[in-house]
Amino acid sequence: MAYLLMFVTLLHLITLAMLFIATMEKSWWVWDGMENSDLWYNCRFDNLTGTWLCSSSKETEWLQAVQVLMVLAVVFSSVSFLVFLGQLFTMSREACSTSLACLTALSAALIYTLHNKEILQDLKELTLGHFGYCFFLAWVCVPLLVLSGIIYIHLRKKE
Repeated sequence: MAYLLMFVTLLHLITLAMLFIATMEKSWWVWDGMENSDLWYNCRFDNLTGTWLCSSSKETEWLQAVQVLMVLAVVFSSVSFLVFLGQLFTMSREACSTSLACLTALSAALIYTLHNKEILQDLKELTLGHFGYCFFLAWVCVPLLVLSGIIYIHLRKKE
């Protein structure tokens, strides 16, 4: 039982870190490693100065939906972890927000998958680019959050 509790705690922390990285990093869509786009900025690598030049992303309704849902996923995952820690000590039965974090992360990744043409409009040709690692981190978080919720339910039933 102690190993299972440590596993769930570690799973919460890993998922929270992955969601945070996926929300904040600059790699949701990549062109040739020299240009990328994320939820907040479009960046281009300048060879002369060796720095990234970034400008704000063009605000579209789909991009705003993905931004809000990813931020909510981080918030719900944080709340879920805090509730989990609180329940370890008080053994109270309260609702778990892991399912909300899962649903918001799933919705954000799904919207970005289905509407990336509208989100990335007016940028370079999309066929020259591909999804970046942050996009995949968001998708990996979904089954990890489901697993966390299932283990949490299993632990609550053993109580």
